[in-house]
Amino acid sequence: RAELTDLVARHSLWIDEGRYDRTDELFTDDVVAITARGEARGIDALVDAARTRHAAYAGTLHSKANLVIELDGARASVRANDVAVYLLDDATEAVAAAIHRYGARRTAAGWRFDRLEVTPVALTAALDRAPLPGAARSA
Repeated sequence: RAELTDLVARHSLWIDEGRYDRTDELFTDDVVAITARGEARGIDALVDAARTRHAAYAGTLHSKANLVIELDGARASVRANDVAVYLLDDATEAVAAAIHRYGARRTAAGWRFDRLEVTPVALTAALDRAPLPGAARSA
């Protein structure tokens, strides 16, 4: 369970920090990812889809919670709630919520996701960014 929880957290870092060179540390070669925008099969297709879909943002911050992990020998399923902030530009952002359902299997290298299904729940329109505490304010 701890390894799978860590894998979910690393999935957020993978997308937020563009750690695409480490995709094989999270996903199997035959991974299938299904989102509202389509399906990606295999690591190369997954990386291409992630890069393409997130290139429009100045940055992202994903946070996953409420993990439910079901183990069945060398297979597992994980359900997580995902809340993400999408930085649209220097002044605006949007917030999205989704349910992430992972399929995982134990490999010689450890647990890896072989399936990801993202079900959108909510998405805001662009929101004006409030000044951050301690940030310099213009006069």
